[in-house]
Amino acid sequence: MTDKGSNLIDVGRITAVFGIQGWVKIHSFTEPQDNLFGYGPWWLKTARGVKTVEIDDSRPHGKGFVAHIKGVDDRDQAAMYTGITIAVDKDQLPDLESEEYYWHQLQGLRVISHWQGESLDLGYVAQILDTGANDVLVVQPDSESLDQRERLVPYVPEQYVHSVDLTGGRIDVEWDPEF
Repeated sequence: MTDKGSNLIDVGRITAVFGIQGWVKIHSFTEPQDNLFGYGPWWLKTARGVKTVEIDDSRPHGKGFVAHIKGVDDRDQAAMYTGITIAVDKDQLPDLESEEYYWHQLQGLRVISHWQGESLDLGYVAQILDTGANDVLVVQPDSESLDQRERLVPYVPEQYVHSVDLTGGRIDVEWDPEF
């Protein structure tokens, strides 16, 4: 076990055991989903810290994947890994094109709505939801925000999201504060 948490980014989750030979079911957070298997080592976020593991085999299965953790060869051993988040070192992520962002880069940014000639602080991005149609920013209020309402702002560039300033720590949106 080690404490490496500060440079890790969540990329998936072990959801269940699969079979009797130590395989586990994997839900990937990456896009495309099979990108998860291009990263290594995997760091598992356990209750006692983070632990590195090596995947020695994997394959698609249903809407997700199954994988075998090296050295885990029975169902009981595999069961100890269920419910654990999979993370990788941020430095492994490929560079993105201009105007593209990883979810972890948006979390924590201030959301400022430019609505009817006013600049209104709605709060900060607490998380991002994948709804299928488009991503949605979950904006949580705090002591600096307009009020104490949580808001869901669709992440639709140009229509609602006008700019993202990672250096300045803010996202400028056009969003009615009544929603």
